[in-house]
Parts: sequence; C-alpha cells; structure tokens
Amino acid sequence: MTGIELAAWSFPVLLLLIFIRVPIGLSMLLCGLGGAWAIYGSYVPIFNQLKQVTYSTFSNYSLSVIPLFLLMGQFAALGGLSQALFKAAEAWIGHRKGGVAMAAVGACAGFGAICGSSLATAATMGQVALPELKRAGYAGGISTATLAAGGTLGILIPPSVVLVIYAILTEQNIAKLFLAAFVPGILAALGYMIVIAIYARVKPQDVGSMPPMPMKERWAATAKVWPVMLIFVAVVGGIYSGLFTPTEGAAIGAFGTGLAAWMGGGLNRKTLLGAVLGTAVATGMIFMIVLGAGLYNTFLALSQLPQETAQMVAASGLNPWLVLVAILVLYVILGCFMDSLSMILLTIPVFFPIVTVLDFGLSPEEFAIWFGILVLIVVEVGLITPPVGMNLFVINSMAKDTPITQTYRAIMPFVASDMIRTAILVAFPGITLFVLRL
Repeated sequence: MTGIELAAWSFPVLLLLIFIRVPIGLSMLLCGLGGAWAIYGSYVPIFNQLKQVTYSTFSNYSLSVIPLFLLMGQFAALGGLSQALFKAAEAWIGHRKGGVAMAAVGACAGFGAICGSSLATAATMGQVALPELKRAGYAGGISTATLAAGGTLGILIPPSVVLVIYAILTEQNIAKLFLAAFVPGILAALGYMIVIAIYARVKPQDVGSMPPMPMKERWAATAKVWPVMLIFVAVVGGIYSGLFTPTEGAAIGAFGTGLAAWMGGGLNRKTLLGAVLGTAVATGMIFMIVLGAGLYNTFLALSQLPQETAQMVAASGLNPWLVLVAILVLYVILGCFMDSLSMILLTIPVFFPIVTVLDFGLSPEEFAIWFGILVLIVVEVGLITPPVGMNLFVINSMAKDTPITQTYRAIMPFVASDMIRTAILVAFPGITLFVLRL
C-alpha cells in the first residue's frame, strides 16, 4: 500500500476511533504513529520522531498564550464579570421586544472578549442568563437557542484560542488575525439580534417582557462593567499599538481579570487553586490534541497526500470558488461531531496547501487571514447545528425542563443567519479585511 493510500484510509479509521469515544488527541496520535510505522517499516524512526515532534511542538513560544487566555476566562467567571455584562445589557434593552435575549447575545460578545472559548462562554452565560430569561417569560426553546448561538461569539471575538492555533499552523501574525475577526464578530452578534427581533414578532407568545429600568439604575449597571472594558482596551490596544506581544497581552489580561475578581470578592486562596487547576486541566487537554495532531500531520506529510492533493486540484482546472465552498461545507459537517480545535489541527495542514495554490485575487497574507476567519465561522456553525451541536448540549444540560427538540427548532433561524453571513463574507473578502487594510 502506498503512502497516499495509507493516508486516505487513515481518515475513516480516525473518525471510527472518535465515534467509539476514544479521545480525539489520542486518536490522532495512534493514527499518526501507526501510519508512520507502516511507511517506515520499523518502530525506531517513529520513537525518534515522537521525541522530535514533542519537543518542537511544545517549545513553541506562541503556545504560551493559550494557558494565559484560559486563566483569564477562569478569573472572569470568578469575578462575576459575566453577570455584570448581562445586567448592563439588560438594563438598556431588556424592556424591548426580545430585549432580554438580545442582552444575552451582547453579554456573550462582551464575555468572549475576555474568554476565548465558545463552550466556556456558553456555559458561563447559561448559568447567568437562563434564570433571567425564564423569569422574564421566555419559552425554553428560544432561551437555550439564544445562549447556544451567543456562545459561538466566544471564539470569534478576540482573543481566540483557535485563532492562535491557526496562526501557528499557517505561520501568520496572531495580532492581524485578531484584528480581522472584529468585523465578522460584530456582524455575528448583530445577525443574532436581528433573528431575535424577527422571532419576537413572529412568535410573541414565546418572548416575555420586563419593565424599563430608571436611567439611574441603567448607568449604575453600566458602571459595573468597567473592568471588562479596561482589560479589553489594555490587552487589544496594547497588542495593536505594538506596546507588547500577544503573549504579554494575555499575561496582562490574566493579571487584570484576577485583580478584578479579587476586588469583587470572588478570588481567594481556595478559588485561586481551583482556577489554576481548571486552567491546567484545559491546557493539558488542548496540548494533548496539539501533540496528536502534530504526529498525525507528520505522517500525512510523509505520505505526500497534502502535496499531491494540492497539485491535483491545481491541475484540475476547477473553479477556485467551488473548491472553497466545498471545503467550507465539509467544515460545517465535521463541526457537528468534532470540536473546533481538533478540526483546525486535523484539516488545516491538508486544506491550506490546496487553497493556497488557487487564485482568489488576494495577496498570500490577506488570503491566509481571510480563509482563517471563514474557517473559524463555519466551524462555529457546526457547534449549533442539530443533531449533535456541542453548544446545544451544553446549554440544554442546564435547562432540564426544555426538551432538546425545542432547542433544535429554535436554533434553525440562528443557523440561517450564520449561513447568510458566511455567504456575504465569502463573496466580499474586503469586509473581513477592511479593518486590517486600514
């Protein structure tokens, strides 16, 4: 069996391992080691390769940004920043039709700016917003669907752990990717709010209401979110002004959120230990996936599959846009049963060489950034696509009285919004690259 045939057969084997609930990192590790053994015909080069790949992967300085962003999210949850964001948004728009649900989306976007994880954003905001939505008279389906969709903003609004991994894989500038994600992230939040506004008019019986707050209370609620604004401006502004690197920005952000949590009374010796332990566990899981993907991608490189596939696509004469759309559709499908990080690590080394040989009228750097944002968006669509969207299960596990079928029905308008936004960003790359070009 040739190397290319081995690589082609490794994909169904990998998916089978994932379906039987073998951890994704371990699945990729086993497929990479097994495939390399079949190519080399001996285990000696494999152990040498394991040593080299492990060292080269984890000695990458850029990876140090991941535990810092994760720690920042832990501190933000302890400091009650998620609740402050929701209360501030609710104070200003909660009295409008669908206003409380819109406030939840806005709070998810704000929390995503200091978290960087979709599942963490969905879980944290679910604990805060679900009781408020129920108290305001919202039906279970629209409540869970809103929070599941809003959770996807956690990975699109910078900082984003997945964008950091993409930047490392494709050798792109992390700060530029963060900058390019702003406009699509804002469009996503606005799209979700428009969906809620339409839903509130089509099914007013599913959407409750609350009395408007006095202006004094609105400003008081807004004043409580100053730590979020200060941390966001310090981290993002410092990175884009060149004052410090993304890793240094993440360290400053973690320190700032920790300080805010301590001042708010949520951080003490006991909770600090829990936050550090939670960060360590999440980092270990991510790094295991990174290692497994590194070995699997080394095997793919040995098989010559990415190079041969890229040459075949380039010589086929296929329309570049058709190839791009096919890849994006595949990402949506894979996103239904794989987490975003695993998918990026698994597929980018295969797909990126294919799309880089095609002509989209952009410079190589602009194309790499635009493609990365598109991939991030469609991967997140998979997190809310029935029947196995991971965000749907996270939120539904918190709403015991809401059948999953109600969530499935209510999430479809949000998925449609994502599809429309993706189509617009594919057709007009300048929207994604607008801020970057400035």
